[in-house]
Amino acid sequence: MARPPSNADPHLLFRRTERLPSVIHSNLPDPPVSTTARLRAALTSDGVDRISSLPDSLLREIVSRLPAKDAARTAALAERWRGIWRSTPIVLVDAHLSNSARASSPDVTAVVSRILSEHPGPFRCVHLTRSSMDARQAHLRLWLRLLAARGVQELVLVNRPSPSEVPLPKTLFSISTLTRLYIGVWKFPDAAGLQGASFPHLRELGICSVAVESGDIDAVVARSPSLEILNIQGTMKGVRLCLVSNSLRCVQICAFVLESVDVVSAPCLERLILSECLNPAGGSCTRVKIGNVPKLSLFGYVEPAKYALEIQDTVIMAGIRTSASMMVTSVKTLSLKVRFGVHSEVKMVPAFLKCFPNVEALHIMSGKCDQPAGKLNVKFWEEVDPIVSARLRMKVMTFLDYHAQQDEIAFLQYIFENAQVLKYVLVSAINPRYTSLSMDDMTSTLYAMSDELWLSKFSFAVGGTHGPEGGEPWTFRRGANFSESDPLAPVKFIIRAGPETHQQKPQVGKTQKQKPHAGKTSQQKPQAGKHRN
Repeated sequence: MARPPSNADPHLLFRRTERLPSVIHSNLPDPPVSTTARLRAALTSDGVDRISSLPDSLLREIVSRLPAKDAARTAALAERWRGIWRSTPIVLVDAHLSNSARASSPDVTAVVSRILSEHPGPFRCVHLTRSSMDARQAHLRLWLRLLAARGVQELVLVNRPSPSEVPLPKTLFSISTLTRLYIGVWKFPDAAGLQGASFPHLRELGICSVAVESGDIDAVVARSPSLEILNIQGTMKGVRLCLVSNSLRCVQICAFVLESVDVVSAPCLERLILSECLNPAGGSCTRVKIGNVPKLSLFGYVEPAKYALEIQDTVIMAGIRTSASMMVTSVKTLSLKVRFGVHSEVKMVPAFLKCFPNVEALHIMSGKCDQPAGKLNVKFWEEVDPIVSARLRMKVMTFLDYHAQQDEIAFLQYIFENAQVLKYVLVSAINPRYTSLSMDDMTSTLYAMSDELWLSKFSFAVGGTHGPEGGEPWTFRRGANFSESDPLAPVKFIIRAGPETHQQKPQVGKTQKQKPHAGKTSQQKPQAGKHRN
């Protein structure tokens, strides 16, 4: 394993080592069956088994919804059930075969081998996460050959950590029936060994704590013409990503040591989420280049301290004069993580906002600053050229980990004095554990703000959190849930329709500041209509 970068966040490294199994498992998809399911043959008063008289198609549907161990036991219910499970596309989850949630035993490995050998398939879904494969590589190669022959559709394959660089057999890349694939804690095979590999039906790919080289992930994406969701989490060796895909809709990269990511062409991409990524070279920023992404609507978490943003062929810098070629007009939701005590980062905020002129929802995370550089020139925000999104488009803004710094207040004041259609604002103070100020101290600075020049009448919720500094770790489930229009929002904003127009219209006037709440921000639900006239 490559040595971690010298500038790596110690909290991040802790999560990658001591908590590696839990971090990986929190990002894995849930299996489609549960061990709470139970099946019992129902007998009527005359002793007749009505269930066993059902057509084979219905019996197979019943068995397919059971864990593999329970599915096999149905053969003992009645003669009618014998053989049903062998002709049913079953779900195999090795965690369901062990009495201990953390156990990795030879018995589980043996049961997996027996089920894969005896059941003719197909396998609808297989989760193998409970075996340390360093000493069982022969089993692994056999499993993959059987899964390829049985036409598995969804596969989650995670090696138990230590050692973490067990080679991933190339047989995996011959399973052309896969629709979802998650791999964790492996060493990726050489990209040259993927000749002839193809995943024509693969729609979702997760790569978790896998030792990869530059070009490995690109090669898999290129061989997956139906891929919609790409999730990458955790590696200690810096790589370069170059993404070209006509099908990708969501890309999430978390806790990844990344030299650069170049989204060359992704005409269907809707969401690009980067969280806790680092450059392997100390003091250097990860290069994030945005190319052909006409449908990109959600982008986060953009960090001036960590990312050098490049749009088309222009590197975005503080004070740059924005042109049309530098704007991504499709983005409606944007998240920034800024240390407001670092002037170089604050000066990048207007530059970033000008590149996304149609942003309607802005989410800010105020980062920790160990040694604030003092207040910016008080006229900094007054002298900023107009930001179109802040003036004409922004309807929602959240500000998390508020530290009650003057630079934070100046930014909030700028938004409130320029936003013409702002409807909802949530400011959540940082957990008092991480600051010398009390909750009352922090919230009082917000209530002391002058609203004489605020242009909109909006709901203003002030709250707090008991969570960790920097928020909870990002999970793939949030970003890949397309039924959630804004997964970056810390709360759900409920819009109440008016009695006649069926749409709440913003009104100019003073804004009511709701009573602060020191609970978790995820429980707050600011609603329209709570204003002071």
